[in-house]
Amino acid sequence: MFTGIIQAVGQIESASKMGDDIQLVIHAAALGLEDVDLGDSIAVNGVCLTATQRSKTHFHAHVSTETLNVTVGLDQPQAVNLEKALRLNDRLGGHLVSGHVDGVGSVVAFTDLGDCWTLTIEAPRALSKYIAKKGSICVNGVSLTVNSIEKDTFSMNIIPHTLQNTTSHQLKVGSRVNLEIDQIARYVERMTEWAQENNEQKNNEKAK
Repeated sequence: MFTGIIQAVGQIESASKMGDDIQLVIHAAALGLEDVDLGDSIAVNGVCLTATQRSKTHFHAHVSTETLNVTVGLDQPQAVNLEKALRLNDRLGGHLVSGHVDGVGSVVAFTDLGDCWTLTIEAPRALSKYIAKKGSICVNGVSLTVNSIEKDTFSMNIIPHTLQNTTSHQLKVGSRVNLEIDQIARYVERMTEWAQENNEQKNNEKAK
């Protein structure tokens, strides 16, 4: 689990083909890897990856075809947002994030308001129902609050600190981003589905 509070910006230095999969070598000196063990999880642009090798400044991660098919930003050298897995005694500064990307969105506007920026993203149609005003969403691993939503498009404010300490400042119209919805939305949907299934089962039993 993660919080969506980015701890460092790293750099994918290489993305080597391994059949249909990819092995990443990521420079992450700013993250502090001294307490990272092999097998630990690290969120890379919002994607939960496993550290398979580690040095003082770098770690390696294997990215499967399945992950590559549902995410962006892991297949070539570039700057990436990094966060270590949450410990039970850590502060929860953002919101609970699993590191399992739900879909890829597209930036449709990035507006300078002077004291902050407004980021507007178009989400895949299938995800729109999970995005709510004042709800939380994870964009490339960054925990943000939704300010407004209209159909499949939603907007968030980004403060200067977030802009300066994440890769968010590199976004532009047309940029594609990893999205993870708030986990509460998943559970609410499942509870609703279960209630409907249970009612249907009861009605079928009564009809027999």
